[in-house]
Amino acid sequence: MLLLAPPAAADTAAVVADHARPGYQAFDDAAARLADVESCDAEKLRPVFQAAYDAWMGVEHLHLGPAEEDGRALAILFWPDPKGLGAKAQTALLTGDPAALTLDGMAQQSVAARGLSGLERLLYPAKPLAADPCPLIQITIDDMARQAEILSAGWDTFGDLLLSAGQPGNTRFLKPHEATQALFTQLATGLEFVADRRIGRPLGTFDKPRPDLAEGHASGRALANITLSLQALRGLAVSLSPKSAKTLAAFDHAIQLAQELNDPNLDAITDPQAWLKLQILQQAVRATRDAAIAEIGPALGVELGFNSQDGD
Repeated sequence: MLLLAPPAAADTAAVVADHARPGYQAFDDAAARLADVESCDAEKLRPVFQAAYDAWMGVEHLHLGPAEEDGRALAILFWPDPKGLGAKAQTALLTGDPAALTLDGMAQQSVAARGLSGLERLLYPAKPLAADPCPLIQITIDDMARQAEILSAGWDTFGDLLLSAGQPGNTRFLKPHEATQALFTQLATGLEFVADRRIGRPLGTFDKPRPDLAEGHASGRALANITLSLQALRGLAVSLSPKSAKTLAAFDHAIQLAQELNDPNLDAITDPQAWLKLQILQQAVRATRDAAIAEIGPALGVELGFNSQDGD
């Protein structure tokens, strides 16, 4: 039987109690509200979809524990998808037998066809869909709500593992610093993802910007995802090391730059001045990561560890 320790190091305990568990509960609640909408009308579903997407941005950076199991994080949000795997899989589902669209059946489908990315293609289609999307919309929502519930419940157990690091019976985290290192790695990797993917993909090159490659472009979320991700990662940093003034100042600078862009879908980056502003934001995010590694890592006595996104 796993024995719970008295409160672990304050940084780990704060992440579990103030960041991860409330964040996953918020996403669970938002996904449930989406599932409660008894309509396939895109206009009715879009606001609740947007709220669920907002909530996921609060925990999307936590690629450990329940999120790693059975590809659940990818089943919530599979992006980027440069080969269009999700669209291809959804076309097959749309034109197949609606009776096959069950929760168990969706669990066997490609993660690229599920979750928020799948719903975005159904609620904000770039072209007419191959068939009536209602059955697929409903099962995609129900599937995501089930995954959200599993993720939230899973953090009850996984949070206890983090809190009891180094205690008898804990075979996942053999020493307290291993739990702290795992969480610190999420912070650094999350910032890297924002800079390289959320900003880097649409940024492209000066001569060839690609706003169409931005995450959430179809639903108008490109800048919101960047901003919400930075805010969530700042929350993780505060929980880990609240006195890390240089890192928090770097976060505040990057978030301010994002808020000042006033370009919801990054479409303006085809203009050279707007492109340069986005590049400056990318540099600020990278500087924030550097600050976290230089300040928070030593303060916690840890270095970067392996992350499930490494090598993507």
